[in-house]
Amino acid sequence: MVDRAFGDASLAGLYDALNPWGAGEAFYLELVLGASAVLDVGCGTGVLLRCAREAGHGGRLCGLDPAAAMLVQARRRAPAVEWVLGDLVSARGRWDGGFDLATMTGHAFQVLISDAEIRTALAAVREMLAPGGHFVFETRNPAARAWEQWTPDRVRDITDAEGRPVRVWHEVETPVSGELVTFAETFEGPAWPRPQISHSTLRFLGAEAVAGFVREAGLVVQAQYGDWDRRPMSATGPEIITVAQRID
Repeated sequence: MVDRAFGDASLAGLYDALNPWGAGEAFYLELVLGASAVLDVGCGTGVLLRCAREAGHGGRLCGLDPAAAMLVQARRRAPAVEWVLGDLVSARGRWDGGFDLATMTGHAFQVLISDAEIRTALAAVREMLAPGGHFVFETRNPAARAWEQWTPDRVRDITDAEGRPVRVWHEVETPVSGELVTFAETFEGPAWPRPQISHSTLRFLGAEAVAGFVREAGLVVQAQYGDWDRRPMSATGPEIITVAQRID
């Protein structure tokens, strides 16, 4: 789950424990290994690009993230990857046509909550792609109503880098109205004198709305999948995985 808590240095080290390698990461790794120059937007701790380098990727790998604490983790684990602090707005004009693949994993696309933010991000991605290049990202399918599982009784117990226990839970803060869901994420453990609470808002767009923004940006939607095994979209599928291409 994407949220802004992990910009805090005391929490960034927990990100990988809360988001272990799974089918989504394997899906993206296959794509990265098949591309010569890759930009991972919202790269977080850099697990995807680090694994690609360790798997033998010899081309250009670049991770972009606005959270300095996350990039500290990334740089320590994979110094052979290019790590850049910033977002798509600040990086615009820096890499025109520089990548044949751009990815946005971890449901990071849902942090773009306004139409203007989405349009700006997609325009920037298009500029950064070489002609024929692909942009692949995922959002949660709103029909699956994932937020109904974000309740305080669903506690996750993990350990931090020092071996100390940490309890983590989520709670939707306001009645869900339209496409926006605002929630709190709470971290509790002996590392802090009091629970650490982060507040975030995500946007849940349907498949056609996502495709509409992509087309408006001048990209072609090649596929939309309902899960990581590339099954078709369905009413109950958890994901909307979009594969778009710059054709010009």
